[in-house]
Amino acid sequence: QVQLVESGGGSVQAGGSLRLSCAASGNLANNYCMAWFRQAPGREREGVAAADITGRRTLTADSVKGRFTVSRDVAELYLTMNSLQPEDTARYFCAAKLPCFQLANPLRGPEYNYWGEGTQVTVSS
Repeated sequence: QVQLVESGGGSVQAGGSLRLSCAASGNLANNYCMAWFRQAPGREREGVAAADITGRRTLTADSVKGRFTVSRDVAELYLTMNSLQPEDTARYFCAAKLPCFQLANPLRGPEYNYWGEGTQVTVSS
């Protein structure tokens, strides 16, 4: 089994910043992909950013490009969020796909087989 634990969420004002962390543990494979997703009430889950096992291949959704940065240190995945806006308010989830070296569509939820419980991000105007 694999466990994913997110942290770093909170409440900020528009224009503020947060850094989310996700720690993976358990029966980890040598190669696995990780990603961040978010879901706001009444909205569909959205892929935000992803990184392969090396952390050198990353993908960021157009909706957050230029404001959010994904980084990875093997079993730790980070999401640095700058210039936060009220529309970024959502629960943010960490996901992992094992085994995996590279995904054809890293921001597609069904690609992943492990999920964390999420961390809430609330941005006020």
